[in-house]
Amino acid sequence: MVDGPSGVGKSTVTTLLAQRFCAAGHDVLATSEPSAGPIGELARGGTHDYQGLTLACLVAADRYHHLAAEVRPALAAGRVVVSDRYVPSSLVLQHLDGVPDPFIWHLNALADKPDLTVLLVGDHEVCRRRAQQRGTYSRFHESLDGEVDAYRRIAASLREQGYRTHVHDIGDESAERVADALFAMVIQELSC
Repeated sequence: MVDGPSGVGKSTVTTLLAQRFCAAGHDVLATSEPSAGPIGELARGGTHDYQGLTLACLVAADRYHHLAAEVRPALAAGRVVVSDRYVPSSLVLQHLDGVPDPFIWHLNALADKPDLTVLLVGDHEVCRRRAQQRGTYSRFHESLDGEVDAYRRIAASLREQGYRTHVHDIGDESAERVADALFAMVIQELSC
């Protein structure tokens, strides 16, 4: 699972990481949250209409549906699952949306823990510039204030909750170099 602030390169790195697993002979499900399912589309497209507790519950509902409909069946079939966003996004974005952390943890208490959680972090201005170049489709992309620092902060909380967590500062590395480094680390850490 790859997570991090808007503009850090999550989607690109997730795609490249999935390609590396495929090239190594693994059957891969590359996925993202919110999912492409109906609840996920509602959550993704509704960030201007839904806020706070409403959006937090909608995102959690999508997560549980996504786990049941796609992720767990893929894992049961022996596939490698690489996800762009997961629980860390809720811990950051719903927190920034005014939802108390204990409630966010409670909503996500039954979500499967990934084998490895990778948090990509980087320079705030670099992330802001990349997000602006890509374009905004969510109110969360309109102001990235606090998002980069929040991902750095939640690593300890994730570990306390039993999430095996790795923080990777992208620095000035290309997405390809980040994916190479993460692929090597995952192979070593998880003995794939």
